[in-house]
Amino acid sequence: MKLPRRKFLHLAAGAAALPAVSRIAVAQSYPSRPVRVIVGFTSGSAPDIVARLMGQWLSERLGQQFLIENRPGAGTNIGTEMVVRAPADGYTLLLVGAPNAINATLYDRLSFNFLRDIAPVAGISRERIVMVVHPSFPAKSVPEFIAYAKANPGKVTMASPGNGSSPHVSGELFKMMAGIDMIHVPYRGGGQMMTDLIAGQVHVSFIGLTVAIDPIRSGKLRALAVAAATRSDVLPNIPTVSDFVPGYEASAFWGVGAPRNTPAEAQQRDQCSPLRSRAKEASC
Repeated sequence: MKLPRRKFLHLAAGAAALPAVSRIAVAQSYPSRPVRVIVGFTSGSAPDIVARLMGQWLSERLGQQFLIENRPGAGTNIGTEMVVRAPADGYTLLLVGAPNAINATLYDRLSFNFLRDIAPVAGISRERIVMVVHPSFPAKSVPEFIAYAKANPGKVTMASPGNGSSPHVSGELFKMMAGIDMIHVPYRGGGQMMTDLIAGQVHVSFIGLTVAIDPIRSGKLRALAVAAATRSDVLPNIPTVSDFVPGYEASAFWGVGAPRNTPAEAQQRDQCSPLRSRAKEASC
């Protein structure tokens, strides 16, 4: 995963909710102590990798530690609530992703309003999702997979790192559009899910290319298709799901958020950051 230097320098300039002092003083003083980045996923998951790369880069450039703190659970809601309740001083940030958007409709009652309580800071990347199966699975293509699932209703297991996660929703969309039935097996994080997937305990998953690429290249997993609208440069011979299921498209995105009431000066600087534009996907 390559995260361009220029983008990270802009992120460093705009990622923090800073005290309402002069812009010159802000630039000179921040950060004066370690910054926590809350990640609502388990260690070793794709978003955790994104956050740790970002934290390492910022630590090296700004001379203060950006500490990654994993707070998994409730589809990232536990970690999000921590940031919602944190002081708006720039020293507690949130790794924001697709699950935050999903949860707004998945959960009837939350103790926070994401759009109201989390200030958007900057985008980091958009990541491709890839449909993978264990090598022992009989299907070697999407059409073969659909045919097998239709011939064996309720017998194919679909793993995800949790309810409401990008892999879960991507799989549910595939089920609906392909007209098949699969049993969803939610895990409490990506680490155990990958262990069981590679061991053949579950059949299929829709996972980020960041964590899927090494098992695919080593033959531990078989890539059937890329969920994005176009093929990936790192898997040029793998078709897209939409080649066989017209209109299907799914991907993940990552960004940075902060508690609401971020000073206007910091938010205005964030809006000028190139990270506001479409970022180059992290996995290519």
